[in-house]
Amino acid sequence: MSFTDEEGNESLKKSKKKLKGESAWRPEGPRDPFALLDSLPEKKQQEIQRALHLFSLGRSLPKTLQEAKKHTYRFWGTQPVPKLGDDVTAHGPIEGIEASVRDEPYTLPQGFSWDTLDLSNPFVMKELCSLLNENYMEEDDNTIRLDFSSEYLQWALQPPSCQSQWHCGVRVQANKKLVGFIAAVPADVRIYETEKQTVHVKLLCVHKKLRQKRMAPVLVRELTRRVNLQGLYQAVYTADIVLPTPLSSSRLWHRPLNPRKLMEVNYPRLRQNMNLQRALKFNRLPETTKTNGLRPMTKKDAPEILSLLQDHLCKFKLSSILSLQQVEHWLLPRQNVIDTYVVEGDDGSLTDVVSFYSVTSRVLNHPVHTALKAAHLLCMASTGSELTDLMGDALILAKSNGFDIFTAFDVMDNAIFLEKLKFTVSDKSLHYYLYNWMCPWMSPDKVLHALMSPPVKTHPRVSSQRSFTSGPSVDSSLNCKISLSNLYSLRIL
Repeated sequence: MSFTDEEGNESLKKSKKKLKGESAWRPEGPRDPFALLDSLPEKKQQEIQRALHLFSLGRSLPKTLQEAKKHTYRFWGTQPVPKLGDDVTAHGPIEGIEASVRDEPYTLPQGFSWDTLDLSNPFVMKELCSLLNENYMEEDDNTIRLDFSSEYLQWALQPPSCQSQWHCGVRVQANKKLVGFIAAVPADVRIYETEKQTVHVKLLCVHKKLRQKRMAPVLVRELTRRVNLQGLYQAVYTADIVLPTPLSSSRLWHRPLNPRKLMEVNYPRLRQNMNLQRALKFNRLPETTKTNGLRPMTKKDAPEILSLLQDHLCKFKLSSILSLQQVEHWLLPRQNVIDTYVVEGDDGSLTDVVSFYSVTSRVLNHPVHTALKAAHLLCMASTGSELTDLMGDALILAKSNGFDIFTAFDVMDNAIFLEKLKFTVSDKSLHYYLYNWMCPWMSPDKVLHALMSPPVKTHPRVSSQRSFTSGPSVDSSLNCKISLSNLYSLRIL
């Protein structure tokens, strides 16, 4: 062998040795991209998600009717809902009652199985909280994320006459991990002059890693099957995207209660032309309420509140039909969940009621703040006070209870006080839908938002594409609606 050959062999051995040393740390086989992402620090993960959002070339879901007319709805095109562009003047079901409903559950992708969640089990409730908090919805830039508590979910998902089989979960067969969820709660509604038994569909959520498996439509179909088995075929729901076909549409309005904190976390819907001092002055509220006889609701108030609401609900073309038990469940105050105040007249009778529920969000990667607390107007009825005065007192009470911002939709009679009380309209719309029922369009002031829509997203845009089927609406307390948000991560009433 020549000197040159020996030198070449030695060089080859060294290069192989070097290559072996450099790759010794690498695992055998291809790296799991999800495992690689999960191994990164949280801050780096958020930077990657922000970059993916900014540079995404994916087609966004339609936010306007014009965009919707150009969109192909693979799922909703197969469902009994009015078609976009139809001039609906009739009232009634789109499909008749089926003679039979399939007994067998719909087929899931291989490796997954159905599970009916027992929400009275603390361990199961903890699993559900984890799934929703990690996968339900968050800001586009991954800075604010909804934070569901077990107390809130018990309130939203377990009203009177709730059905456990409507708490529908999907688990991984190998390790029993909860990776999907959808729920419905019973709700009687009045649509124009027709009273219908429906359900509110809530909290459709699929784990982030499984969103390419088309699992959300299967969840919707399975929930629809379970609801149909109980003889129910209509639903009321809402979405912040345009689906076939909105019954009505509303806009979300915000009223800062703690502008300093909102500016420190870069809350996107603040007035951009204000510095801190101006924002504090502009949003300043009185220290005390002005309505005489205003106090927290107690259980003994429920019958009078029911009577007050029944008279009030008759004004609207879409509203809830409430029982005494439902009033107690949805409105009776619960710490960090629901606040309700009544006005007691000089004769001891109740003249007014105002209620708002709490949605907490986690603030990610902030050196000072870890949570953002939002109050959402649930329902309000007044026979003795001006609506503006009653709502003004609700703002004062919410601020004193530690809320950072107050939100309301321009439904019901809310337009009377929104601008007067310095609410600011946001870029978020909410569209109202009926499943398997047609009726003419109605203006938002004829829609009772209450009792139909629990946790509403109050922060900036989140891609929203929820799918529901024949079961009804959303998860909120006193609103007859369903919130759809991301075919993969839906929200409630």
